[in-house]
Amino acid sequence: MKLKKLFALAIAAVMSLSIAGCGQTADKDDLTYIKDNGKMVIGYTVINPLNYIDDKGDLVGFETEFAKEVSKRLGVDAEFIEINWDTKETELNSKNIDCIWNGMTITEERAANMSISTPYLENRQVLVVRAEDAEKFGASLEGATVIAEAGSAGEELMSADEMFAKATCTPVASQATALMDVAAGTSDVAVIDYVMAGGSVGEGTDYENLVIVDKDFESEEYGIAFRKGSNVTAEVNKIITEMMQDGALIAIADKYGLVDILIAK
Repeated sequence: MKLKKLFALAIAAVMSLSIAGCGQTADKDDLTYIKDNGKMVIGYTVINPLNYIDDKGDLVGFETEFAKEVSKRLGVDAEFIEINWDTKETELNSKNIDCIWNGMTITEERAANMSISTPYLENRQVLVVRAEDAEKFGASLEGATVIAEAGSAGEELMSADEMFAKATCTPVASQATALMDVAAGTSDVAVIDYVMAGGSVGEGTDYENLVIVDKDFESEEYGIAFRKGSNVTAEVNKIITEMMQDGALIAIADKYGLVDILIAK
């Protein structure tokens, strides 16, 4: 009996140590977690000029270069994973990604659920339509089929603004999908970010038959989202300030024609 009791106590001690070890891993702060992994995993969707594939097949764009430079200064590599924007918070909280860095509009709800960086770009929602429909849908959206990326500021707008009350509004997989659908004529109007629309439609782009209808919707700000309570946010904010002061962020913004909407903090 004594031997059995000693054996049971030994097993219990081992299990206790194992549980303690698991607890230490679970309690590891976000900055240590990312640095131990040697990389920051960045969730993105395809948005020109923020994150997109160039003619050489490389991922480029303002956010891409911005994230790479911040990661470098943080002492880790940047790894990019394309995500479904509608499930971005699930991806973040499950640690499939370490941050959402892709033209994410700061809202009260998102600020309550995630840790968000200092804002760095201004934005607003605009309507994108086929050129021949600009006058028609610029005046009224009654009877129009309107689409926006699921989980985006565009979807929130078309759900809340009276302008869309008499339209048929449907969420789609991405802003890129929204542009393709309107260009193909399967939908009438896309509600997307001004930042994306400016770099994606009109003369010299892949969507020369599309134009922007700007209805002066409320201004928005982009931020980088980390897990709630993450100590990475403060470190990234310091780096953003450094990049503004040494001109690195301005240079990246200038490369992609975004200097005018860069927020200096």
